[in-house]
Amino acid sequence: MSSTQSDRTEVRRLPDRGHYDRPTIDAILDEGFLCHLATVENGAPVVIPTLYARDGDHVLFHGSAAARSLRSARNQDVCLTVTLVDGFVLARSGMHHSMNYRSVVVMGRPELVEGDEKVRALDHIVERLVPGRVEQLAPRPMTDKEIRATTVLRLPLAEASAKVRQGGPVDDDEDYALPIWAGVLPVSIDYGTPITDPAMTMEMDVPANIADYRRPTA
Repeated sequence: MSSTQSDRTEVRRLPDRGHYDRPTIDAILDEGFLCHLATVENGAPVVIPTLYARDGDHVLFHGSAAARSLRSARNQDVCLTVTLVDGFVLARSGMHHSMNYRSVVVMGRPELVEGDEKVRALDHIVERLVPGRVEQLAPRPMTDKEIRATTVLRLPLAEASAKVRQGGPVDDDEDYALPIWAGVLPVSIDYGTPITDPAMTMEMDVPANIADYRRPTA
């Protein structure tokens, strides 16, 4: 896999934290599920959160066909970002407090996904969110009306960069002797016990892929 570095994706602030290899970028994208999509509408910046899924050399995202942000995204370059927070870095100085994180920035112009590829893309987004879910939904396939009401866009990973911060606090030399606790407070997403819809009309066990749900980790 070739480098995804470009002038637009080059990490200039703390460049040693920048990564441009696809294995690093893919691992972060595959662990995450929520992105922020930045577009420009009527001359003003707009950033929206949305679900996404990596599909090979692209990132897929979708929304209502009536969404202005998706309509404008089809006609311009966009910026898509994903951030995973791994810990709060608590230093001896407020100035040196930080965060351990893994993030990805993708730049480019999305492509509209249509026809059979659109159906496959929608299934892929669902499957990446909860593996095994598409098979469970087989008794109730998406209708043509639902598919028409949804826009799916595909953003190539040709221009992307990852930025990673790991480790403990970095303080001024004279501050290490201060009587102040310093270290890292780990942060993680926890998945709780599934809550069955009270509108269910039959008794069913929670499927194992949901009861034991975990995201892939890098």
